[in-house]
Amino acid sequence: MIKVKICGLTNLEDALAAVEYGADALGFVFAPSPRRVTPESVREIVAGLPPFVTRAGVFVNSTLAEIRETMSLCGLDLAQLHGEEGPDLCASLSPRVVKAFTLGNLPSLSQLGRYRVAAIMLDKGKGTGIEHWAIARDIRRHVRLILAGGLTPGNVAQAIKVAQPYAVDVSSGVEERPGRKDHGKMRDFINAAKGQR
Repeated sequence: MIKVKICGLTNLEDALAAVEYGADALGFVFAPSPRRVTPESVREIVAGLPPFVTRAGVFVNSTLAEIRETMSLCGLDLAQLHGEEGPDLCASLSPRVVKAFTLGNLPSLSQLGRYRVAAIMLDKGKGTGIEHWAIARDIRRHVRLILAGGLTPGNVAQAIKVAQPYAVDVSSGVEERPGRKDHGKMRDFINAAKGQR
């Protein structure tokens, strides 16, 4: 069954709802964003979560020391890297790392093979949904792929059918407003992704 990550969480209420609806992973953004959280607030949220849910921190061009310190302080399982981090930094965090690319900066398959990561995330960037999903389908034959960007409760089932990813990741597609989740949308997204309609 496909895995689902709910990202951009800022509070325990939304995080617990995501878990209740069946999310496999939760994401917390430490980079500049309307959804940015502090390590201290994430530490409090994580302390209130049940076991067996993967907790990921989202970083953009942070140093290895900063990433490790934040992960340790917050009790995080994975680092999700969205900047210009190269294979060497990823290898230093392996296997507890996911490297994200967009259609605009996606390297060749041979270059992707240099990244020692748990999975590659393909975010949409400025591409269209169908183009994005088709490229994801092509590369997922070579890497464990997480599909992100532009996903909603209304299109996630189609995206999964086309791209056939290992997992999907959503943030703004299930929001009431930046940093606050719409619980009905989260439930509908997870049910659609996991085929439980």
